[in-house]
Amino acid sequence: MATRILAVDDEPDILRLIEIKLAKAGFEVLIASDGEEGLRLALTEKPALMIVDVMMPGLDGYQVVAQAKERLGDEAPLAIFLTAKGQESDVVQAFASGADDYLMKPFSPQELVERITITLMKAGRFAGHEQ
Repeated sequence: MATRILAVDDEPDILRLIEIKLAKAGFEVLIASDGEEGLRLALTEKPALMIVDVMMPGLDGYQVVAQAKERLGDEAPLAIFLTAKGQESDVVQAFASGADDYLMKPFSPQELVERITITLMKAGRFAGHEQ
C-alpha cells in the first residue's frame, strides 16, 4: 500500500507539479486548494504526511498544521512547509505550529521527494516508494 501524502496549496500549478512528481515516486497523493479543505482532508483521510503552503485564503498553513496536530494527536500527519516565506520568524512559527521540515519555493521536486522520504523514515511511517 502506497504512503498517502496530502498537498495543500492555493497555486494550481504547484499542486499539479507536486501531484505528478509524488505519484511518479509511488506515493498516493491527495490535494487541497485551500486551508479549510486541507484541514478537512487531514482529519478525514489521515495521510502520513502533509505538504503545506503558508499563505492561503481562509486558514493559513500554520493554522492547518496546528489544528491537525491538536485534533489528531499522535495520529496527526507529519508536516513539511513548502512556502515562499523565508524570514527567520516564518520558519520559527512553522516549527512552533508543528512542522517537521521546511522547504522554500522555488524548490526542487526531487529534493521534496527526498525530504518526504527522510521525514517519513525518521518517524517510522515510510511504506516505501519507487526511485
